[in-house]
Amino acid sequence: MPEKIVRARLDDESRMALRLMVRMGMTESEAVRTALVEAAAARSTDAALRAECERLMQDEEAVAREMAEFREWEEITAPWPD
Repeated sequence: MPEKIVRARLDDESRMALRLMVRMGMTESEAVRTALVEAAAARSTDAALRAECERLMQDEEAVAREMAEFREWEEITAPWPD
């Protein structure tokens, strides 16, 4: 598989994150590849969850049922201490 070389200027936060991953035993290349894959997976998961929430919010009856259940739980739950 052909390799692609990527150059990036790191800010302080990125530099510290890279340093941490290297201290955990990764090479800089492994750390960058891992971070990219993990970030893409997290964004994909966020997008899927957002799409599912938007789909569920379209069902007005289901939303009404959930809100009614939420109100019931609020009534039977002890107040949160201040």
